[in-house]
Amino acid sequence: MGMDFSTLRTLISRYCVGEENWVDSRTIYIGHKEPPSGTEAFIQQRYPDNRIVSSKYTFWNFIPKNMFEQFRRIANFYFLIIFLIQLIIDTPTSPITSGLPLFFVITVTAIKQGYEDWLRHKADNSVNQCPVHVVQHGKVVRKQSRKLRVGDVVSVKEDETFPCDLILLSTSREDGTCFVTTASLDGESSHKTYYAVQDTRAYNTEKEVDSIHATIECEQPQPDLYKFVGRINIYMDNEPVARPLGSENLLLRGATLKNTEYIYAVAIYTGMETKMALNYQSKSQKRSAVEKSMNAYLVVYLCILIGKSIINTIMKYVWQADANRDEPWYNHRTVSERERHILIRAFTDFLAFMVLFNYIIPVSMYVTVEMQKFLGSYFIMWDDEMFDEELGERAVVNTSDLNEELGQVEYVFTDKTGTLTENNMEFIECCVDGHVYVPNIICNGQVMTGAGMDMIDTSPGPGAREHEELFFRALCLCHTVQVKEEETVDGIKQGIHQGKSTSFYISSSPDEVALVEGMKRLGFTFLRLKDSHMEILNREDEIERFELLEVLTFDSVRRRMSVIVRSSTGELYLFCKGADSSIFPRVISGKVEQVKARVEHNAVEGLRTLCVAYRPLSPEQYQEVCDLLNGAKLALQDRDRRLAEAYDLIEKDLILLGATAVEDRLQDKAADTIESLHKAGMKVWVLTGDKMETAAATCYASKLFRRNTQILELTTKRTEEQSLHDVLFDLSRTVLRQHGGMTRDTFSSLSGDCTDYGLIIDGATLSAVMRPAQEDSNSGNYKEIFLEICRNCSAVLCCRMAPLQKAQIVKLIKASKEHPITLAIGDGANDVSMILEAHVGIGIMGKEGRQAVRNSDYAIPKFKHLKKILLVHGHYYYIRISELVQYFFYKNVCFIFPQFLYQFFCGFSQQPLYDTAYLTLYNISFTSLPILLYSLIEQHINMDILKKDPSLYRDIAKNSLLRWRNFIYWTVLGVYDAVVMFFGAYFLFDNTTFTSNGQMFGNWTFGTLVFTVLVFTVTFKLALDTHYWTWINHFVIWGSLIFFVIFSLLWGGIIWPFLNYQRMYYVFMQMLSSGPAWLSIILLITASLVPDVVKKVIWRALWPTTTERIQNADKLYKGQLSEFSPLAHLHAPNKAGGQRRGSAAQRNPRRSERLTKKIMFTRWQETPNYCTFSPLLRFADGTLNSKQGHAYSGAGPDTLV
Repeated sequence: MGMDFSTLRTLISRYCVGEENWVDSRTIYIGHKEPPSGTEAFIQQRYPDNRIVSSKYTFWNFIPKNMFEQFRRIANFYFLIIFLIQLIIDTPTSPITSGLPLFFVITVTAIKQGYEDWLRHKADNSVNQCPVHVVQHGKVVRKQSRKLRVGDVVSVKEDETFPCDLILLSTSREDGTCFVTTASLDGESSHKTYYAVQDTRAYNTEKEVDSIHATIECEQPQPDLYKFVGRINIYMDNEPVARPLGSENLLLRGATLKNTEYIYAVAIYTGMETKMALNYQSKSQKRSAVEKSMNAYLVVYLCILIGKSIINTIMKYVWQADANRDEPWYNHRTVSERERHILIRAFTDFLAFMVLFNYIIPVSMYVTVEMQKFLGSYFIMWDDEMFDEELGERAVVNTSDLNEELGQVEYVFTDKTGTLTENNMEFIECCVDGHVYVPNIICNGQVMTGAGMDMIDTSPGPGAREHEELFFRALCLCHTVQVKEEETVDGIKQGIHQGKSTSFYISSSPDEVALVEGMKRLGFTFLRLKDSHMEILNREDEIERFELLEVLTFDSVRRRMSVIVRSSTGELYLFCKGADSSIFPRVISGKVEQVKARVEHNAVEGLRTLCVAYRPLSPEQYQEVCDLLNGAKLALQDRDRRLAEAYDLIEKDLILLGATAVEDRLQDKAADTIESLHKAGMKVWVLTGDKMETAAATCYASKLFRRNTQILELTTKRTEEQSLHDVLFDLSRTVLRQHGGMTRDTFSSLSGDCTDYGLIIDGATLSAVMRPAQEDSNSGNYKEIFLEICRNCSAVLCCRMAPLQKAQIVKLIKASKEHPITLAIGDGANDVSMILEAHVGIGIMGKEGRQAVRNSDYAIPKFKHLKKILLVHGHYYYIRISELVQYFFYKNVCFIFPQFLYQFFCGFSQQPLYDTAYLTLYNISFTSLPILLYSLIEQHINMDILKKDPSLYRDIAKNSLLRWRNFIYWTVLGVYDAVVMFFGAYFLFDNTTFTSNGQMFGNWTFGTLVFTVLVFTVTFKLALDTHYWTWINHFVIWGSLIFFVIFSLLWGGIIWPFLNYQRMYYVFMQMLSSGPAWLSIILLITASLVPDVVKKVIWRALWPTTTERIQNADKLYKGQLSEFSPLAHLHAPNKAGGQRRGSAAQRNPRRSERLTKKIMFTRWQETPNYCTFSPLLRFADGTLNSKQGHAYSGAGPDTLV
């Protein structure tokens, strides 16, 4: 009974009183064993199974859920309403005319979404059914992954993936450690070390593990991959022993076991509660600028539709006001209709006209756009130029909805490490007390290899020798590097000191591996960590052993890590390494000035620097440290804060030893890519966590900043000297004085008379800028001033940035008054927030794993591929889809406006002009395939030209092809064509026309004639707009016209038994048998197309765009223009600016030579057209001088003829 009361009391205290530490925690019974009686109440909790569900639908809910989602789209819902109106009231057209296109659209979309979800189901099943090994009753039992439960003890072998989130109990290694790669989770491909619980690591067999009697108390599932708080209570003789659990004990689902034979671990989070599943954050639906334009146009056309219906309804009643024009007596519905209220009749007529004219809203446009995006995305994935042989990876499209947005990017936000750089660290040098050591260099005429070194400054004296060796030992001990030993041919494992070629270092940080390898080249080799002892091979080939007592792990806030070790002689040391900003303030002695100078020198060179310091500890101090750390580690609440406070107290009073420099090289063609993005009119921002000097050096190397760029600093150092308010206004005056109050967007970024500004800002200052003004009356709206400065800078570098700040920067630019299109590109987990925030997110594959790739819209193997995906694919996609959207609205205006005009000639009786079959199939069959194919393969400019001249990207910037001016032009063109078709046919047949057999043309013949002209006109219009012709274009365009003719012949040539009318019988054949009909068709098609052709010819001659100039030149050179380097000289004069940067000709002498010969040949052979080539040849007359660092320059004096 007492037990019952204690259980009740426990439940009340946990759930009613609301104690935080109980509400936020869970209790797990290892192996599902109850705790010993009297220790605590056994409360079995229910947890989800280990099933992962990423699919959206099930077999049962697919149809209702998919229908609900599809009819949430306004266009689909609108057509559903029209279809229902046709079923309910007497309308002039059959319900099939709306129902069939709607059914087609809904079916195609449902099949696409169903197929995609089936693939997700398939992937889920493969994961959920994969086998796992569970320890039960002292034996290993094989189960499906989905049947795993919280509390099960799992056995995992090397190279297997963890099936759920596990707490490590024991491993095959004596020291209780195991090595794990978490590339699929956080993007870090390096090996991380995890530790078994101290009291269970000796249990190495199934029976021993099954005998463990313990419970785990831990927090409820959290998405944070790097945070875990818990404790394990191990019952020994019914007395619980509590041990702390942290992130170093937690193995995450999706990670892979490496360099460890096997482990035993207990499941604590399963299925959708695992940290990996909680990080499947639903991406907010991103909508492209084109889609927003489509919706705006749709609203306009809806208003036009309503306007047409209202006008026709009013005109009908005006017409019928005259008794002579009222409906005839033989209409049986007249009496019943007259008895109804006039408002009801008017509303019914209004709905009938809405149905008659509803085709002006193109429902099939949405399915065509969906298919274009889906099929078009494969061109990115199939692009061999974006295949990386080293990785064996191609570009990946995760979201095809944003293809055209790639052609609209104005701001590019990029990470530095691993994105611009290779994330491949190489040890360059170290500095000890001002003496610089560089491995493997020439010293006194000899190459120093292996343990070679060179003191660039004076050699250290005998007293400094001890400091030097202490520095090398510190770097060999202060790390989390592990040694991976591979077997030799004869199967004998060899260590580093025995067989150097068969072992290598692995670590969670490539910097640490570079440092340990650097020490090895300088004479101190880290051998292994075994039984909590670290072994070092010194210069004299003696092995030194140090006992590893504590590891104070690195975190991004402290920016340092420390170890506490005991030497073989019993001395205790704390070795600490970290960023200069976190080490120097904690140093009390050492040659600070000399080391600081070397650190600043290396940072300016673009090297990554770390400082190293130490502190000797007495036994009493060490005991205090242990008590402090143990107290913090056992806390369930605020453990991170208490650990941070403990670390802060321990890592103080340090003695500076020296600093290191590591190089992270630029990726291949990174500088060329950034230069191309600049020329394309994009602003590139680098967002990094690195220090300012290192990041700035990388920016110079990657040509983000040029040598003539004026750098503006908005950093903590400057805001300490001046108030933030004053600094911001100073910078604002500087940039606006140069540009006269105009934003840089009005200038070409290549203009020689405009100063280039580059802004550098750090994370702390950014936080101050973003902070809303409160009590300080002097602080204005800093965000607006900051944005004004950024707009006038060609490049911005944000250093010391936290991941969340990266997303804040992107959000700030997105929300600015211009609402620019943003793109974020990164390779690691710290870039995910900005990738999700930007309009377009691109992940880079490679060493940082798959977290960024999985959360991105597009993934590319290397940074250099960004150039092609934007300048070529993005350009093409935007051109194609803008034509698709405009063309759809145009052809539907041509289609439905004659129907509107026809009502004025049929007494507003809602008589259709076209037959039901034509109404239904116009958008589905007769005109759909040509525009779909155009939107997939059109190339208005050669691909090589787009890559060579990035400034062509400016021609399509800011959604230029879908502006209201273009929309109105297409609409007016559609109305003109409709008027020509209708009145042309009307006036040509004003006098009753007879066929050869004496029959007269009727209203269906008239409608068929208009429809025939319509189909041919809109198809020829697309043919005239096509620049890139292939056999498939010819097949589809002419094939669709032939299909229309064959269908019309069959439809009117057979008496179809399932039709209750035969009004189209022999109509088409009768029309074609008339000579005047043929003449009318040819004349009306010509009259419809001529104005558009004339307008284009005049515009191209008088006001050509850069794109049109290059198209003209490419035609003159018969498609060989891409061989020519100085494409920029075809630009309009106001864009050329007289100066171009870089030199393709200088980089490729052969190309320059071929160019010279070809132009000379052209001048000799084409004398009458000499003026045509003058823009191309302007570089030859000396007007363009070659400048250092410029991208285009003249071919030299040899070009002159």
